Amino acid sequence: MSEAGEPGDSSILDCDDCMTPAEAFAVVGNETRLSILEALWRADERPVSFSDLRKSVGMRDSAQFNYHLDKLRGQFVRRTDEGYTFRHAGWAVIHAIQAGSLNEQPEIDPFEVAGDCSDCGGALAARYRDERIVVDCVECARTHANYPFPPGGLDGRTTEEVMAAFNQRVRHLHCLMADGVCPECSGTVETTIERDPASHDLDVAVRHECQRCRHQLVTSVGQVLLDHAEIVSFYRDHGVDLNQVPFWTLDWCTDDEYTTVVDDDPWRIRLDVPIDGPEGTAAGECEGERLTLTVDEALVVTEVERSPATNTATRP
Repeated sequence: MSEAGEPGDSSILDCDDCMTPAEAFAVVGNETRLSILEALWRADERPVSFSDLRKSVGMRDSAQFNYHLDKLRGQFVRRTDEGYTFRHAGWAVIHAIQAGSLNEQPEIDPFEVAGDCSDCGGALAARYRDERIVVDCVECARTHANYPFPPGGLDGRTTEEVMAAFNQRVRHLHCLMADGVCPECSGTVETTIERDPASHDLDVAVRHECQRCRHQLVTSVGQVLLDHAEIVSFYRDHGVDLNQVPFWTLDWCTDDEYTTVVDDDPWRIRLDVPIDGPEGTAAGECEGERLTLTVDEALVVTEVERSPATNTATRP
């Protein structure tokens, strides 16, 4: 599973009625103006008065301070009767700094994580490089997860806490894309099903692509349905909170071994979600219950079936 972006036909520099990206970067590429944005962010309450904002920044020259503040007004900062507060672009600058994407380049060597390889059964390890967390098998190198994770998410967390946050973040990204909302720009997302996607270890994949910024996410059918109510309830009936299960440990989620194409014109795809037998069942005594979902070309679930656990001890 991975996430990527590709340039579209239009240029990000195209802007007829707003500040151009080059102008925007020039405005915030100044230490005093960044200090003003940071002071707004640190304020206990907003709006912040001119005098309190200048005092927080530590600039004595009122005229010089007003010059820099005026450069931010309109696009990054909004003036009200009570003082100054953020516009969305101002928040975006601060969020980028807090995320660490602008000024941090940390790396974390591989460390063991929960789960076994769906191909060979080997142990899994995660690593952090280029602002991404990648989970691979230490034996056969099969990739079980590969998604961006801002450097700021590493601060103050153990590796276990980082992976718990990573699990929730990836789920959130998938939910947004599946709901048609780009997590990068909030643009409209188009979803398609395709066979043998390039650079992805899947026979059948789901491609989400933002029609505005061309941000993409290519994944399995199981990953798209991970938070579906039927699957969540299925796990809950077996005493498992699926929301807390690392997605990279679920074979039906990271692989398409449990995905069957029933028809491709139009698409009808079946996903089998297996689960172990009831707790306390002796090894080999029960094959485990299975949930089967069938989806259409829009990935809407049209059929649901539960297959009861089979007691192998009573088989003829």
